[in-house]
Amino acid sequence: MLTLHRARGVRLAADAPRAMETDLGHGVVVEGSRFAAIGPYEELFAAYGDRARVREWDGILSPGRYEPDAVALLESAYWPDPREADELGTEPLTGEALAALGMTGTRWGASARRGVQHLLAAGTTVLAGPFTRPTVRAAVERSGIRYYPVAPPKPWPRVLVKSGVADFAVFAEDGRCLVTALDGRLVFRRA
Repeated sequence: MLTLHRARGVRLAADAPRAMETDLGHGVVVEGSRFAAIGPYEELFAAYGDRARVREWDGILSPGRYEPDAVALLESAYWPDPREADELGTEPLTGEALAALGMTGTRWGASARRGVQHLLAAGTTVLAGPFTRPTVRAAVERSGIRYYPVAPPKPWPRVLVKSGVADFAVFAEDGRCLVTALDGRLVFRRA
C-alpha cells in the first residue's frame, strides 16, 4: 500500500537547521515500511496520487527523536495507570515513591508499555538500551520502537532517505508531536 504524507515542510535530517518548505508543501511517499520518494508535494502527487492514500499534516515531517535516557525513563520510573491517578497522580514516580510501590515484573512491564506510549507521543522513534529487566525489554520489543542494546558511541545521523525505513514524526509549530510512524505505520496520532 502506498501512502503520501503531505506536510508544510520536510526536515531531511534530525539536526538540519530548517525544513524544506514551500507554499505547496513537501511530502514523503511510504510503500510498506520504506520511503519510496521524498520531495515537493505536487511532484509526488503527480507521480503517486492516483494510487496512494493521501494524509495531510499541519506541521514539519522529520526523523523521529532519539531518546538516550530510555533506560532511566523505563527501568527507574513507574508510569502510573490512569486508574491509579487518584492515588498516585499522573506523572512518573521515582525515588521513595517508586520504592514504596513494591514493584513486580508484571508491574514493570505494564509501566514500560505506558512509558513507551508517552515517548511515541513525543515523537520518539529510537531508544538507547540496554534494558536489564526482562519485562521492560519485552515491552520495548513488542512496541516496534527501535532500540540499541547499547548506546551508540556517538550520535549518528538520522535522516529521511529514499528506500530508508519509514520511521518519522510530524511536529506542529509549537513543538508538539502530531504523528509518530514506525515502519510506515502510524503508532501515535494526536486527537
